[in-house]
Amino acid sequence: MLENVSYRFLLKLSVTYVKLGKQIFSSYIRKECFILNVNFWDDIAWTSLALSAVEIGARLLGIIIVFLIVKAIGNNVIKRTFSKVLERENISAGRANTLQSLSLNVFSYILIFVFVVMVFQVFEYDATALLAGAGVVGLAIGFGAQGLVGDVVTGFFILLEKQMDVGDYVTAAGFDGIVEQVGLRTTQIRGFDGTLHFVPNREITNLSNHSRGNMRALVDIGISYDDDIDKAITIMQSACDKVAAETPVIVEGPNVVGVQSLGASDIVLRVIAKTENGEQWGVERKLRKTLKETLDEHGIEIPFPHQVYLEKKTE
Repeated sequence: MLENVSYRFLLKLSVTYVKLGKQIFSSYIRKECFILNVNFWDDIAWTSLALSAVEIGARLLGIIIVFLIVKAIGNNVIKRTFSKVLERENISAGRANTLQSLSLNVFSYILIFVFVVMVFQVFEYDATALLAGAGVVGLAIGFGAQGLVGDVVTGFFILLEKQMDVGDYVTAAGFDGIVEQVGLRTTQIRGFDGTLHFVPNREITNLSNHSRGNMRALVDIGISYDDDIDKAITIMQSACDKVAAETPVIVEGPNVVGVQSLGASDIVLRVIAKTENGEQWGVERKLRKTLKETLDEHGIEIPFPHQVYLEKKTE
């Protein structure tokens, strides 16, 4: 009985001492941390830190201002230079715009790289180490950047061989449209529905340029088998001569070349003209309208499908 009482008493005493020890240790830790924090904040050179922050901010602001000024001046100089070249040299406007766009891209890339190097120098980072690191990283990702290299190489040869210029109507990589920009990496083609297509240069394996030389306007008109072919050709040629006199963008023709095909219900006569670049669609529309009106005036029918309904009555 006494042993049990002594055991319980010693157990309670041990628990009490443990709790007291924990309280003393916690108080000591809080005191030391407080002293450490006070000493830490007291040891900071606030004046020096503030001056350094102001200096770094001022240098960064200066670099940004210089970057914007140099970019604006450089872009203006490039644009004025190509404007003068276009006036003095025998060079097309599309070619000048293409080279101007390329020059602006290269100038922007160089300027951004210089800006990044200067920012690193503000924070006292060794620029040579940056360049060395860029070389190592470039070597490491070289195999993964083959697509980018292909874009640049293809873009270079597109420009060198004058395959297309800004403003040309082309078919490239499955897209039809007007070239808006030719760069080292991508070519921008504006589709006729207004969509702007960004085509990587390496995907331009076949290129059709529809803007080199005069374009062809082609119209097929069908007449009835009951009509006189020679009479229809004469009437259509007179209508073509009228369109040619009223349309200065027509370079040659239009001429009725004769019977193109014999259809199931009509004889197809073909009209061909040569027009200035990009004007062929407008000339084709005007020819169709004028030919239809002229044939109607002379009683020559343009066949069209007729539907006949037979109704069977049962008694």
